[in-house]
Amino acid sequence: MAWNTDGQKICIVYEDGAVIVGSVDGNRIWGKELKGQHLMGVEWSPDSCLLLFSLVNGEVHVYDNTGGFVSRLNIQCLGSMGLGAIVVGLSWYNGRNGYFEPDCPTLAICYDNGRMQIMRNESDDMPVLIDTGMSVCASQWNHNGSVMAVAGTLHLSGASEKDCNVVQFYTPFGEHLRTLKVPGKQITACSWEGGSLRIALAVDSFIYFANIRPDYRWCFFANTVVYTYTKPERSEACVTFWDTRNNEHFIKHIKYLMGMTSYGEHCVLAVRTDDGSGQFGLIICNAIGTPVDSKYIDIEPHYLAMTSNYVFAVSKENFYLWHFKTPKAHSSLELASIVKADRQERLYHIDDTPTGVSDVFREGEKLYEATNDPVCCLAASERILIIGRESGSLQRYTLPHVALIARYSLPCRPHRLSLNCNSSRLAIIDITGLLTFLELDTRSTDTGSEVMGSILKFERKDVWDMCWAQDNPELFAMMEKTRMYVFRNMDPEEPVASSGYLCSFQDLEIRAVLLDEVMREPESPTTDHLLTLEVKSLRDTRDLLEKVSVKDAAAFIDENPHPRLWRLLAEAALEKQDLKNAEAAFVRCKDYPGIQLVKRISNIQNETLRKAEVAAYFKDFDEAEKLYLEVDRRDIAISLRRKLGDWFRVVQLLKSGSSGDDVQMEEALNNIGHYYADRHKWDDAVKQFESAHNHEMLSKCYYQLEDFEALESLVRSLPDNSPLLPSIAAMFTSVGMSQQAVDAYMKCNCVKSAIDTCVALNQWHEAVELAKQHNVTEISALLARYASHLLEKGDRLQAIELYRKADKQLDAAKLLYQIAEEEGKKKARPLRVKKLYLLAAQLVQEHNSRMKTTLKDTSGSRSAALMGLYDDGPALPTELQGGSTQTSMLDNPWKGAEAYHFLLLAQRQLYEGYVDAAMKTCLHLREYEGLLDAEDIYALLALASCANRAFATCSRAFIKLEALTEISPEKREAYEDLAMTIFMKYSPKDSRSNRAECTNCETMIPDWVSICPSCNTRFATCIVTGRPIMDVTAVWTCSACKHSALEQDMTMRAHCPLCHAVIVSH
Repeated sequence: MAWNTDGQKICIVYEDGAVIVGSVDGNRIWGKELKGQHLMGVEWSPDSCLLLFSLVNGEVHVYDNTGGFVSRLNIQCLGSMGLGAIVVGLSWYNGRNGYFEPDCPTLAICYDNGRMQIMRNESDDMPVLIDTGMSVCASQWNHNGSVMAVAGTLHLSGASEKDCNVVQFYTPFGEHLRTLKVPGKQITACSWEGGSLRIALAVDSFIYFANIRPDYRWCFFANTVVYTYTKPERSEACVTFWDTRNNEHFIKHIKYLMGMTSYGEHCVLAVRTDDGSGQFGLIICNAIGTPVDSKYIDIEPHYLAMTSNYVFAVSKENFYLWHFKTPKAHSSLELASIVKADRQERLYHIDDTPTGVSDVFREGEKLYEATNDPVCCLAASERILIIGRESGSLQRYTLPHVALIARYSLPCRPHRLSLNCNSSRLAIIDITGLLTFLELDTRSTDTGSEVMGSILKFERKDVWDMCWAQDNPELFAMMEKTRMYVFRNMDPEEPVASSGYLCSFQDLEIRAVLLDEVMREPESPTTDHLLTLEVKSLRDTRDLLEKVSVKDAAAFIDENPHPRLWRLLAEAALEKQDLKNAEAAFVRCKDYPGIQLVKRISNIQNETLRKAEVAAYFKDFDEAEKLYLEVDRRDIAISLRRKLGDWFRVVQLLKSGSSGDDVQMEEALNNIGHYYADRHKWDDAVKQFESAHNHEMLSKCYYQLEDFEALESLVRSLPDNSPLLPSIAAMFTSVGMSQQAVDAYMKCNCVKSAIDTCVALNQWHEAVELAKQHNVTEISALLARYASHLLEKGDRLQAIELYRKADKQLDAAKLLYQIAEEEGKKKARPLRVKKLYLLAAQLVQEHNSRMKTTLKDTSGSRSAALMGLYDDGPALPTELQGGSTQTSMLDNPWKGAEAYHFLLLAQRQLYEGYVDAAMKTCLHLREYEGLLDAEDIYALLALASCANRAFATCSRAFIKLEALTEISPEKREAYEDLAMTIFMKYSPKDSRSNRAECTNCETMIPDWVSICPSCNTRFATCIVTGRPIMDVTAVWTCSACKHSALEQDMTMRAHCPLCHAVIVSH
């Protein structure tokens, strides 16, 4: 029977082919009879959509969750041995606790003959195939699908050997992890505990429990534990960097993490790239998980080792070494000859025998070819690299020049290797948990011969972890079952009950981490999961120092010398004021600061001061301060607290005594203020900084509190040209307080900064005023910059207003001419276009008047204009500079306004029936062809002249219309048809022609001619009627736009018809 993933359904199968699926409350959901099938087992798919049935003939059939047949599983592991094989294990990991790796095989089918295959899904045609080499009775996944346990009987060769019960452990990818031998006659079943820390085994009539020590991916360096775990909802591995000193942790997410190791201040992470290149990455990280160096490699890094300068990565057939760089290494002086560029990374085949010189054995594909004896572990130090192979052989290489110098043979496959601190001895844990040691140095045997690489007569079983001492090559700790042993010269001390994973062994202290506990709640590790264990000699020394004299304890330490013990003795002697023994002990542990301390104390005559110095050394600062105050040395107490950074206590001591001065008090208050500021307690910080008269920090606190009134008061209280004023002004600028910022800048004579602030806050009027007051010459550039900004946003009217405020009438007029031209092309509102041209003309006229006044006021000197105060250079961007049309407008600014004025006048006259006046106005419009559309001018002229029966003028207008190139052929044909219609009926002659006398040459000319053909005299045009003014005796001229009209036409008007200026008197 089998429950589905969520535990809501159960499937029960019978040997005769009956299948029943029921719910958790006992109700039957469906049942089915599989005729002709003899069933052996059942398993649900993780999504509960499929059912797998194992048959007595070894086949596995797939059905859907309603009982419909889907397919047969492709069984590849049996090969030619498939006859008679029975399925004894059918288990499909449901993914509830995350996956070992993305796309990890999870469906395991195991047969009684020892063959097994692990599939990614029911249709996987490339399963992992395993031959366990034993008779299997059961198999089962652990809680997170990372380990498959296979239980059975191993048949040993030889008549004297009897079969033994074993449990083999495999990864989902078929890699063999460990072998567990089990006592008893016949093993029949196995089952994991919920957290996979124990496994239960049914042997004969007993149940055995075996503790499991998971091979977590973890490492320890620089007080940091790095460990990895998976979440069900994420495909990436969560790599946690846990700072055990500060109890802080930093998390990185890595999709394909393969392994990690550490040394010194860094660790290395091995990852598989997911870009499809098939490469792998090595990432050097610091204690908070920040990458400091990385390298891409082509071999799969199954095993890693690391030293201070090198990373070693090993695949099944290759080993690779990489000389990595860290920030510390870059900052230190390195000789270029130590590491050449071409020697920074090297790749070797495990079957080659390098000699340390530049020898090349294999190249190309041969470098990666498979070996018959794959690599299974490695260890490295600064001098030696040891690589273990599955056959039990070890290969020893020298470093940094890689040369194979020795091979050793072991009776069993090694699982883990570890070198002691001076590389003289190698610890080996094999796959059965047996710990042995290999002597690497040359030593003499009993027969007198010298041998290198002999195995010591030392064995410990069931060992799962070991750690060498970093400061003693004869000292190591090991974990055996649930006990920790410490060995000195191969002699064990009393064991300590512990299940911790060993982190480090230094100064006679062993640090361990309870990873089993950490992994239960990996997101919130606590210091309770850390263990610090002391070796026996350290515990005994502590007891001796409490019970016997310093001299007797020294004799004991002499027999068991270690710097940590001498330091312990020195501290005990110092506490008892035994300065002679204390100095001797400090000398033995090479503690130079301790020696200096003893000498300083020996020069102090006062007994109380001596005690105070000792108390300070032991970090009992309250006691030290109390002793200093007892002998009236408040100054030393204050100095002590200053060194500790206890500024609150410094203030109390300064206030309670007469010693100290204002400088010390201000220093203390400033530091207290910084203490509050660092914690964003700005109100408390203000009080301290006010008392310390620290204006700089006060300004920052006021700014954080948004107390701008206090900041203004601070500006008023500061002296002129204070270096703090610009930074306060910048604070005002950042919150848009323009006036306050300008006041602060002006107080320190930073006129340019004040103007820049006005520009940044769009206070252009104030910027211009400041520039004028202080003769700043760069204002044109500022205006151009802001105008460009406005024009980029399309705010042309705002830009015009800006130019007007800045007395840049010419640039404003250019923009207005540009807008007027665009509006004129739309032919929508001619009155609006006239107003635009009118405003532009008034601005040009205002500019010209101001320039005349300026030059007159400077009494002929043009220095002001040359200085740029009234610089009328091109403030507009180049792309917005006007073309020839605008240039001519500036020469004759009223021409655009005149054109649209007369266009409107002609229309009005025509609609009111004054056809003769309309025709004459239209004849005058011909002078504005560059501003008005020629088609509009001549169409209006043709209409007015036809209505006035001046068909000659009408004919000339039609000729012009038909000759226009920009009109369409259809419109040209329409004009031709209309002209033909008119002139078929009327001859092209004017019906009447009024004449007038030229006032200059007295020649009779048509009354609509604006230039006399005889003397070329130009007549002004009346802005009321549109006719030329030939009688100059009765002319009215506008005082604003300087345009004329006949006085008789202006008698009833109060405004100028063109510029609409008020007429004061006629």
